Amino acid sequence: MNLVHTIAELRALLPEAGRCAFVPTMGNLHEGHLSLTRQAARHGLPVVASIFVNRLQFAPHEDFDRYPRTLQRDCELLEAAQCDIVFAPDERELYPQPQAFKVQPDPALGDILEGHFRPGFFTGVCTVVMKLFGCVRPKVAVFGKKDYQQLMVIRRMVEQLAMDVAIEAGETRRADSGLALSSRNGYLSDAQRAKAVELVGALRSLGVRYREAPHQRDRLEAQAIESLASRGWAPDYLTVRRRSDLGVPTDAGEPLVVLGAARLATTRLIDNVEV
Repeated sequence: MNLVHTIAELRALLPEAGRCAFVPTMGNLHEGHLSLTRQAARHGLPVVASIFVNRLQFAPHEDFDRYPRTLQRDCELLEAAQCDIVFAPDERELYPQPQAFKVQPDPALGDILEGHFRPGFFTGVCTVVMKLFGCVRPKVAVFGKKDYQQLMVIRRMVEQLAMDVAIEAGETRRADSGLALSSRNGYLSDAQRAKAVELVGALRSLGVRYREAPHQRDRLEAQAIESLASRGWAPDYLTVRRRSDLGVPTDAGEPLVVLGAARLATTRLIDNVEV
């Protein structure tokens, strides 16, 4: 496996566009990332994983400075997961000048849910993903369903801008308890980690209750938020949405996803379940 830090080094290894499969990450890897890497390897192309903590998607009060940087360990894990190239640029390589040009997602998708509670987040995500696509020039890129809205925003960006890359979804990986694997789980104490499974439990319960009484969506969502808050969480949202566009459902029989974000002590967790 090759570790490269510059676009020139990457292009020397991959001189032709469209000749690799790509997994973008911010490092501090876990089995969820590695499953995406193995999924990418099934295309029979060289697999590139990027490791870059993107300042543009962090608000000033968020955890950019303390986000774990574990490059050596990440490289060891990626090599075992069939990765061929790790692209780990520093900020000066990816942003040699202040990034004045940015990609603004459709507000109907990018300003709701995560975009509402983290203003500018998806602008930062879209900008860095577009830039990474320009560096790596992949044929296919794999994103996890764990970040459901992010996956949809990236898909919409690729469609709208006619970008020549296929976006593939990887299933959410979970611990035996049901907790979705996340780099931010490392902030949790053992007791908090045991409690954190309550989030996915609340989402599953909301999905079941909505199917039984779809016309009471607002009340059911409010009850779910209140119940989680009563157990020591600080919820941002728990909501039932259409899978197609994250709009409010109008037909209880259509494919749906239940999404949630809540803070447990100082750690903000997100999760979702398709129903």
